[in-house]
Amino acid sequence: MNALRSLLRAYFGASGLLDLVAPLFDLCLRAYVCYVFFASGLTKIQSWDSTIALFENEYAVPVLPPELAAYMGTAAELTLPVFLLLGLGARAFGIALFVFNVVAVLSYPDLSPAGVKDHILWGTIIAMIIFHGPGKLSIDHFLARHYAK
Repeated sequence: MNALRSLLRAYFGASGLLDLVAPLFDLCLRAYVCYVFFASGLTKIQSWDSTIALFENEYAVPVLPPELAAYMGTAAELTLPVFLLLGLGARAFGIALFVFNVVAVLSYPDLSPAGVKDHILWGTIIAMIIFHGPGKLSIDHFLARHYAK
């Protein structure tokens, strides 16, 4: 019984240490997702003619005309990840980025299996942020502590 009690104390002590670094881990996950999508948006604005060509010839975005899809997709990649990184409206902007990620996969029929795995990883991280929130190192957390009372 004493061995079990000692084991539980050690386990919960280690859990407490993990709880201390969890906000930093949450921030790192948000930064990673931000980097991936924001970098893609920067690539698109470096050569707008190439971006338009991609949306006309490669991406099959449903419903939208290719030029409008290019503008909307690029705007999404340059804005949504920033809000996610800051943790400002993270759940709402996370939902928008999650939908964007799904549309990206569905609209690119030549996406490789490795590319699909990347999008699944990014979608999973975004879903975690949607369901669990952005964490304590976020503007949302600050606002909730000071204004939600």
